Amino acid sequence: MAGEGLEDILAPGLSVVFCGINPGLLAAAQGHHFAGRSNRFWRTLHLAGFTPHEVPAEEDRSILQFGCGLTAVVERPTARADQLAAQEFAAAAQGFEQKISRHAPRFVAFLGKSAYAALSGQKVVAWGPQARTFGGAHVWVLPNPSGRNLAFNLQQLVDAYRQLQVASSASKI
Repeated sequence: MAGEGLEDILAPGLSVVFCGINPGLLAAAQGHHFAGRSNRFWRTLHLAGFTPHEVPAEEDRSILQFGCGLTAVVERPTARADQLAAQEFAAAAQGFEQKISRHAPRFVAFLGKSAYAALSGQKVVAWGPQARTFGGAHVWVLPNPSGRNLAFNLQQLVDAYRQLQVASSASKI
């Protein structure tokens, strides 16, 4: 229901944990990550090579079988990420880093610059791999797949996510 967050989909030692900024209202209401027709996450994940088929949001838990997990930096659902206050990121920071450390993924992928900027204290964040680790994981910053993010079309999202997919596959060797 609205007002409640989404359950994390995590397991120890995953290749990549995708970190949304916070749940959208529809995702929270339905109880599934990246729900909603306008959200391009599941399509992007498939086209970038993380999954062999497009996973329906209702089957979000199946992402574990592909070595990936899902979480959100701030648990409170909102209609738009810009409705979050800086204090909410600050309040979530320590527990969120401990969560990542506890599950020990090889990569943590922040979906959008704002959450990583708030957690790292960096004013300027580039897309792609970051120099710092977070909770022991390599950090990657990807464009947010929300349908509200008009700065990136589907192909640009796929290209950005594919770079992480290639890096995470190469690091398994």
